[in-house]
Amino acid sequence: MDVLSSRVLLRTADPVRSQAFYRDVLGLAVHREFGPPEHPGVVFFLGNGLLEVSGAAAGPPRGLALWVQVRDLAAEVDRLAAAGVPVLEEPRQQPWGLLEATVADPDGVQLVLVEVPADHPLRRDQR
Repeated sequence: MDVLSSRVLLRTADPVRSQAFYRDVLGLAVHREFGPPEHPGVVFFLGNGLLEVSGAAAGPPRGLALWVQVRDLAAEVDRLAAAGVPVLEEPRQQPWGLLEATVADPDGVQLVLVEVPADHPLRRDQR
């Protein structure tokens, strides 16, 4: 397979609500909008990936979590909690050395927020 592009497709029970969450609460930048004006799909930049929130589903998404690396985990968790976003797991250092917290979008999709500490191997030049 010669993959030229990819993105995560998120189908939710309420796409408008989910689009507002990812755009206005998380603050993700919009890559593009498409489709009819009354029901547009929105593709967001998600670090080095893309997240498309479009279409509708009969119920909330299941079995999906998004891994999102941030610069300041504590600040992001505080900001999101103040905005009413459910914090499922408070920030803590994991056995593998990363700082992680988990929050939920309006459909219960888990977003694992990750900060890479300065002394973690992911920060060191491996050359």
